[in-house]
Amino acid sequence: MSRKTFSLTALTAAGALALAGCGADADAAGGFSAGTAEDPVRIGVVSAGEDYWETFTQAAAEEGITVEIVNFSDYQLPNQGLSDGDLDLNQFQHLQFLAGYNVASGQDLTPVGATAVYPLALYSLEHGSVEEIPDGGEVAIPNDETNQARALLVLQEAGLITLRDGGNSFSTPADVVAEESKVTVTPVDAAQTALALQDVDASIINNDFVSEAGLTADDAIFSDDPDSAASEPYINVWVARAEDADHETVAKLVDVFHTPEVEQGVLDASGGTGVIKDNDAAELQAILEEIETNLQAQG
Repeated sequence: MSRKTFSLTALTAAGALALAGCGADADAAGGFSAGTAEDPVRIGVVSAGEDYWETFTQAAAEEGITVEIVNFSDYQLPNQGLSDGDLDLNQFQHLQFLAGYNVASGQDLTPVGATAVYPLALYSLEHGSVEEIPDGGEVAIPNDETNQARALLVLQEAGLITLRDGGNSFSTPADVVAEESKVTVTPVDAAQTALALQDVDASIINNDFVSEAGLTADDAIFSDDPDSAASEPYINVWVARAEDADHETVAKLVDVFHTPEVEQGVLDASGGTGVIKDNDAAELQAILEEIETNLQAQG
């Protein structure tokens, strides 16, 4: 998923027009697009304004593949567009978000390549390291479902709390084992996590709000390991319909994304916080399956 906080807003006018216009082409093409000027590969994103998409489009053209970037501002719609056949691929979400869509909709959209992980970090105005946080200290975390669970995993990785049964990407504050934890956690709105720094020992702050707080990634006193098992649900991915997962054009476009010029553009767009990931499709699909199993068990 993009590092942006997921919020349900209206589909951009440009995206709506592009999606409506390409539906007929998809029906005429009968499946995955040819990648020609007349029948481009349609890719749903939520960040079309980032420079790296132009770099990517040009690099794909050099490989003989014409792509059309379709922009959305509603994070639900690129998955729906892919399921409906109006898009060929999308690239905007992490595995946790994809699992939520698949389980809720009964779809089987499939990850076909990794892009990046955007680490979630712990900040403090009072303490220069995790070790300085006192017993009984208080840590603010985002209260939205996805980031709350991830924040708890970050705190566990930092040695500040213990989660029941080791925790997972659906953990809640109720899963904190108080007698085995150094701090208490206070969920607040994600936009308030930076402001909460005035009143707590430390705070988990989403990348979106770090700069607004006058902080930089270098100010973090702890950040989750992008290569840890706890970070796997938050790997951002390329996604296709299951029947198109092995299409040769899909593999080519994933390779194009991992050219140095495109990767550097992705890192620049993240303000240097992103970490490029290259997990293969089989590994990503196994991670997704485990998340979906855990999600189904919740309900």
